[in-house]
Amino acid sequence: MAGVYFDEMTVGQLFDHPIRRTVTETDNVWFSAITHNPARLHLDEEYCRTETEFGQRLVNSCFTLALMVGISVNDTTLGTAIANLGWDEVRFPKPVFHGDTLRIETEIVDLRESKSRPEAGIVTFLHRAYNQKNELVASCKRSGLQRKRPKG
Repeated sequence: MAGVYFDEMTVGQLFDHPIRRTVTETDNVWFSAITHNPARLHLDEEYCRTETEFGQRLVNSCFTLALMVGISVNDTTLGTAIANLGWDEVRFPKPVFHGDTLRIETEIVDLRESKSRPEAGIVTFLHRAYNQKNELVASCKRSGLQRKRPKG
């Protein structure tokens, strides 16, 4: 089990996740298609080249969010999470393009005991994604119900 138990976490703890991921055209088109998102910004290269300020297709921001959180799982919640409780303050300050390589870091920003589940606590993670230029391209706060280390 790779994840961290609630009682092993500390506010301010920072995870620099070792997995890096280069985002491909296939990732973007596939994700947009399976989520029924027909936005021209993700699918129409000619439109983006001639009619947008970006000059190329943008990676679907929902894919970026899912990748950012997914990369964090192995180091933080794999085998120790009970449930994801929500995402807040989701931001995309810069676009992601095909060929960008993303690195992810996660900071624990809040911990509190669960009032209804003595074997668990609620953790708030701040996830941040950076491209190969070290520009912040995405961030979000995520709350999760996390197991405490089993007694005995």
